[in-house]
Amino acid sequence: MKIEVLGVGCPKCKQLTANAEAAVKELNIQAEIGKVTDIDKITEYGVMMTPGLAIDGKVVSSGKVLNKDEIKAIILGGGCEKKI
Repeated sequence: MKIEVLGVGCPKCKQLTANAEAAVKELNIQAEIGKVTDIDKITEYGVMMTPGLAIDGKVVSSGKVLNKDEIKAIILGGGCEKKI
């Protein structure tokens, strides 16, 4: 599983990264967590408000800092729900 935090490095982006890391740790799953900071790549995802969260290339959240429980629910649901 590949989880990407889409944002330029603002405090909200950092919090979303920490929440994603906590969710992965609590679920005890293998996941690569990366950051996409290039604004052109972020807009290629269709994200106009950061932070954004993409799982396996699919945007599941934009403009909101999801907490770890929300991220866990998305991961367990297959990461397919678009929660914008």
